[in-house]
Amino acid sequence: MKVVCGLGNPGAEYHATRHNVGWWVLDRAREEWRFPPFSRKSVAQFSDGPVGDRLVVLVQPLTYVNRSGAAVAPLRELANFDPGQDLLVVVDDVALDVGRVRFRAAGSSGGHNGLKSIEAALGTRDYARLRIGVGSPPADMDMAGWVLSGFEPEDEERICALLPDVVSGVHTWIEDGTEAAARRFNR
Repeated sequence: MKVVCGLGNPGAEYHATRHNVGWWVLDRAREEWRFPPFSRKSVAQFSDGPVGDRLVVLVQPLTYVNRSGAAVAPLRELANFDPGQDLLVVVDDVALDVGRVRFRAAGSSGGHNGLKSIEAALGTRDYARLRIGVGSPPADMDMAGWVLSGFEPEDEERICALLPDVVSGVHTWIEDGTEAAARRFNR
């Protein structure tokens, strides 16, 4: 089993924000892979189905980004689940220009509170992450205001145009691992 967790905030007011690009990726993957609609269970919504010969579970935490760890904490209890091999977290990244994509096998949170929460819940930094660049805030805006704001139209178009490639990258991660996905899709 592979788990792909896309970070975002619940509620219509957050859907089009920078913080929700992880949800955008999972929504696109669910559609392309013809998985069933997301259904709520506890602190997340889930959809699952086969990708090749693997069961893939898509997870959208409903805890708000900063408490995303609560949605992945139950994974620790699964027999044979190895976060270093079986978990990919899809997250916005203000340190990357809009449209840049980075797969990483492990690493620090980079200051992202959602990744900090997941690290604390799992007790490890050893899980793959897919960072999607949303650009850095202008000098007159704080970080929270930036990630909770919507994209400029041209930036939103760039992200939306990127989604098919990003979903292909996630598929590569599922089939061949993080390094293969990084070689093919990091830009």
